[in-house]
This record gives sequence, structure tokens and C-alpha cells, in this order.
Amino acid sequence: MERTRLLRITTVPISLHLLLKGQFRFMREQGFDVYTMSAGGKEVSEVLKEGGEHIEVPLTRKITPVQDLICLGKIIQVIRTIRPHIVHTHTPKAGLLGMLAAWICRVPVRMHTVAGLPLVEATGLKRFTLVITEKITYFCATRVYPNSAGLKDYMIQSMGAREDKLKIIGRGSSNGIDTVYFRRSDDIEKQVDELRSKYGIRKEDVVFSFVGRIVKDKGIGEIIKAFRRISSQAETKVYLLLIGSFEQDLDPLSKEDYDFLHNGENVILAGFQSDVRPWIAASDAFVFPSYREGFPNVVMQACCLMVPCIVSDINGCNEIIQHEKTGIVVPVKDAEAVYQAMVMLMEHPRLRTSYSLAARNYIVDNFDQRFVWKELLNEYNMLLQ
Repeated sequence: MERTRLLRITTVPISLHLLLKGQFRFMREQGFDVYTMSAGGKEVSEVLKEGGEHIEVPLTRKITPVQDLICLGKIIQVIRTIRPHIVHTHTPKAGLLGMLAAWICRVPVRMHTVAGLPLVEATGLKRFTLVITEKITYFCATRVYPNSAGLKDYMIQSMGAREDKLKIIGRGSSNGIDTVYFRRSDDIEKQVDELRSKYGIRKEDVVFSFVGRIVKDKGIGEIIKAFRRISSQAETKVYLLLIGSFEQDLDPLSKEDYDFLHNGENVILAGFQSDVRPWIAASDAFVFPSYREGFPNVVMQACCLMVPCIVSDINGCNEIIQHEKTGIVVPVKDAEAVYQAMVMLMEHPRLRTSYSLAARNYIVDNFDQRFVWKELLNEYNMLLQ
């Protein structure tokens, strides 16, 4: 009996490794031949650990028309060689080129997952271009999968996407979360003690953390304004811990904010970390006032590690955090609200405990990884039939 051939495409390999980790091995165990595709990068070796074949195509995250046409040709060649039954894409550039190539090659099942839209914060010609590319992607796909209810509503109301072509897998999220891996353990607690000791953080000090790209659209400016104000007022010593990389070429911070993060007192820049668990667990509150998201994994990770969260009132975030039940939800781009929420959690340790317990229980009940994978497998099988 012929095995089902599945091709998964993202723009860069870190998306395959971090956002879809575990899915490829699971699908291979279900009888699929899994191929992955992305630009080159150090994370390719991690993707290959799940088995299957990885194909490198020089995709870029920027608007590069000539390079994009070259990549389109390469993707068409690959599809004609391996003849996949399913092409499933993620991220805007991979979605556009992957779905277009799959449509040209008449692949039977063409699926695109939407996990956040850059066009939400874009204006003018850039927004127009991004809207057109999304519409082309959706046209070429047989089915499109927003990974949150709020994102689905936005696509219908603001982009004119066809509701009958959209579907959410499970209750949202592109990959769910491994609730066993992301839990506090003796080993994690030991690493937490080591990290806090390394940076001279006392038990009574309060650490606010963030994980993600350190860019304007993630609400870093609002975090900095709130943190600077708290630092100048609080009797307790406070720290700001940022885990992630800067992208000054794509979405730059202001010079003032950039300089503050590199020179400010009690700011810890951890850089990219392959294992974020001890870093998140070393903090007392997680702050994520992003301007746009799909269904952010890092918020679920913080919840599972029992670190209370402050998130912005956007799709995805407000589906994970229930205001004043499992965390605090604040208006978008509102530094004052971020400040008030940070003060609230800083001054009320019992509230931190209450939110963190409720948040972990909610994530375990609704977004466990195996549940999401099984729902995706059911979708594959249904479309193949």
C-alpha cells in the first residue's frame, strides 16, 4: 500500500524546529513519508533528528521578487520530483510560494496555516502588497487554518477571506504544547537557583520576563516604559529578563529603547536560548504585550511553568489568558496598563500563585500537544479521502 507523502514548508528552519517540533516524528509513526523544506540554517540538524528528508531552498523573510521567483521554480521542481499528496505551509513567504507551486503542480491537498499576520501593523503600499500575497495564498490553498478564533474573525472581516475555506484545528494553536516537558521539576528548580544566583537576584527581588523576537511589534517599548517607571519607584529590586534576538533590520526598536536594554541597570539580555524553561521559571511574572499574534507558544509555556502572565488584548493571547482568572489582559500599545499590571503582580505574590495554578490547569485541559497532533492527523485523513 502506498504511503502518504507529506511536504511541510516554512520560510526558515527555526520555525520547523520550534513551532512544529514533534509533529514530523508523530506523522511518520502514523505511516506518512514526511519531507520538510525551508531556507538553510543551524536548526536544520534539529529538524533532521525527527527523521525524514529536509530540502533547502533559499527563501527569505523580506520582499525579494527575483529571489522569490527562483525559489518558486525550485519548489515546483521538488514537488514534481517527490509528488506529495499533501503540501502544508506555514509563515507568509513559505505560504505564498509553497501554495502557488502546489497549485501549479495540482497537488491534491494544499493546506496553509496562518499564525499571525504581519499586515496587521503594516500601512500603505506595504500593507497592500501583504494583503495581495495573502489572498493569492488563500486562493491556491484547498483549506486555510488560522490558529486562533480571533485570527479567523479578522481574516473574514478585514480581508474578505471565505469562511467556508477556513478552519481551526482543535481549539487553536499550531502545535499545542508538551505539558510534561514544560512543567516545574527538581532539575528546573536547580537551574532556576543557579540563574538567579549568577545574576545576584535575591528571593525577595522580582523578575519580569519576556521571550520572543526583541522588536517593536512585540510591545518591547511598552515593557521598557513600564519597567523604567517601576524601577524608579519600587522598594523591591526589580529585573527585566529578555530571552530572544534583536531584529533591528526588520522591525527596529527606537535608539533610546535599544540603548536602554544594552546599558540599563538590572536588564538581563539572555539572547536566544534553545531551552527557555529555566529562564522563564526564574522569573516572577511573564510580560507579553504584543501587537499581533496567532497563538503564541511562549505564553502557553509560561503558563505551564506556572509563571503568571500579562498579555495584550489580541487574538491568541486573549484566548489563552482569561482576564483576572488565569492572568491579566491589557489593551494593545498601552504602557500605562502594562505598568499597572506589573505593579499588581509585583505587590501581590498570592495573586501570582492563584493565576499561575489556574493557567496551567487551563492549558493542560485544552492545548496538550498530543490532542492537537491527533486533530491534525484527522484533518489530513479527512481531506485525503
